[in-house]
Amino acid sequence: MDFGVVLQTNPPAARTVQLAKLAEAHGFSHVWTFDSHLLWQEPYVIHSAILAETKRITVGPFVTNPATRDWTVTASVFATLNEMYGNRTICGIGRGDSAVRVTNGKPVSMSELRESIHVIRELANSRPVEYKGATLQFPWSRGSELDVWVAAYGPLALKLTGEVGDGFILQLADIDIAEWMIRTVKDAAAAAGRDPESIAFCVAAPMYIGTDRAHMRDQCRWFGGMVGNHVADIVAKYGTSGAVPQALTDYIAGRQGYDYNSHGRSENDHVDFVPDEIVERFCILGTADEHIAKLEKLRALGVTQFAGYLQHDNKEETLRVYGETVIPALSEQRTAKA
Repeated sequence: MDFGVVLQTNPPAARTVQLAKLAEAHGFSHVWTFDSHLLWQEPYVIHSAILAETKRITVGPFVTNPATRDWTVTASVFATLNEMYGNRTICGIGRGDSAVRVTNGKPVSMSELRESIHVIRELANSRPVEYKGATLQFPWSRGSELDVWVAAYGPLALKLTGEVGDGFILQLADIDIAEWMIRTVKDAAAAAGRDPESIAFCVAAPMYIGTDRAHMRDQCRWFGGMVGNHVADIVAKYGTSGAVPQALTDYIAGRQGYDYNSHGRSENDHVDFVPDEIVERFCILGTADEHIAKLEKLRALGVTQFAGYLQHDNKEETLRVYGETVIPALSEQRTAKA
């Protein structure tokens, strides 16, 4: 299992770069950042600084969307970073949440998401692509490599992920829901003639190392509110039963709207509807042993990467314990002498 860390690009940017360097030092393979250009600083500028100050970490947005940038611009960013730093980028993409809703927009359609994935991936892999009636290619790009991982919750998005995604991003760590969604993506891949095992499966959730459960839950309750935005869209389309597990839809019954000004922040004041049980199920909290136990269950389901959100007050200690205890416990063990 690989390990990533998910950061917000809050100012100062040097702090984001510092945390990315610390993550690399502690054995994380990926650094992801939010991509919401009004709420936080522009991620791709900071990605360049992270890549310049690290040696092996892979960097990408968690997640971008097809609406706020022309797809060829997005592809050009990745191809340029790859030329500069040696194919160390990855693209997480979804239909759009805060980046589009803050500007009074709305998530793109499934067909737009599907087409954008194709255009971005082809161009960023130094290949030509048909776009708006013309064949386009970056004449300066040679040997660029980019995987595109799709963030999804609803049935149609999960199906699309299985059909075209290089990876699947599930933003919650509930074991039962993860099992259902991973199986759904794999079934869609098989139905499309793809090898389901060729897809990367990334579970993302707040990770907090500590012993004060009430404090940890309060620091991570924001995550249930963020997930609730996507669940609310699913409920509006499909109702409260049948399309997705009821465990995912029941908890938003008391949701009374959402303030994007505190999106993704531990001090979010619109998440009182999220019960303690959901925080515990969606996040990974507690001692190192508790983290290891839950991650082992996720790995058994086929999860290939855990990406931990660090939007709380215990960032450095959580990274340290992961580097010294959690990551080694879930890594391949080798002996010097057989």
